[in-house]
Amino acid sequence: MISRRFCALGVIALQWVLSTSAETLWLAKPFSSEGFTRGIEGPACDRKGFVFCVGFGDPRNIARVTPDGRAERFVALPEGSAGNGIRFDRSGRMYVADYTAHKIHRIDPVTREVVQVVHEGRMNQPNDLAIAANGTLYASDPNWKDSTGQLWRIDTDGKAHREAEGMGTTNGIEVSPDGKRLYVNESIQRRIWVFDIRSDGSLEHRRLFKEFPDHGFDGMRCDVDGNVYATRHGKGTVVKLSPTAEILREIDVLGPNPSNLCFGGADGCTVYVTEAHEKRLVSFRVDRPGLEWSRWKSAR
Repeated sequence: MISRRFCALGVIALQWVLSTSAETLWLAKPFSSEGFTRGIEGPACDRKGFVFCVGFGDPRNIARVTPDGRAERFVALPEGSAGNGIRFDRSGRMYVADYTAHKIHRIDPVTREVVQVVHEGRMNQPNDLAIAANGTLYASDPNWKDSTGQLWRIDTDGKAHREAEGMGTTNGIEVSPDGKRLYVNESIQRRIWVFDIRSDGSLEHRRLFKEFPDHGFDGMRCDVDGNVYATRHGKGTVVKLSPTAEILREIDVLGPNPSNLCFGGADGCTVYVTEAHEKRLVSFRVDRPGLEWSRWKSAR
């Protein structure tokens, strides 16, 4: 005879399957409350499900957005600073690219202390960040006036190394799940490049990954399968590319100027997008979790 407890568990499991199967994927909806400027960027999720992004009322302010979309100021960068890309390492510390002061900051999630990690005068304006599993940072560094760009590696001891120069307007940047490749896009030139990552973290063998005939690029992130998600600035979409550069789908994000994106949520399958024209975050559900989210899970 089947116990009542077994039947109850079966009903709960069935309800979960039905709710999951009925979930709409790839459909964006507004997420955040008001208070952001058109400088809204970042974004990055922590382990608790909060979303952090810049441009909250002032270029110095970094906002923390609750899982239900309510935004509040989390911390302010030093005077004269303006944040852009945000990343978290596996211990939960936040890194922020400061494009006006040519710096990268580290922020303690508990004390909210802001510490300068690197100040490099040869940088144009550190823009977006990628982080490897061992904590090595990579920073895109565009010069918008000249439509050129550089690429930097920042070791865990804070030393900065220029890995590439003479590129186009370098912007979105991401490390592949196996840690062997670095993707970086050029916004104005509409190209995505891929480098091989050596054992010491330096880069080699740059080659073209994907080129588009129209619209620009901004932020990029990978999911656990190595698919690349990139914001199409001016088109109002996020494009999903396979590891072989095949376009798998394109998602409308309810505004023309998506600036960046990240993965989060309870299962890592919610994508949050900063959209500059409407000055807000939007979100949509996907079929596979993000790379950074999976690293947090393995680090626990």
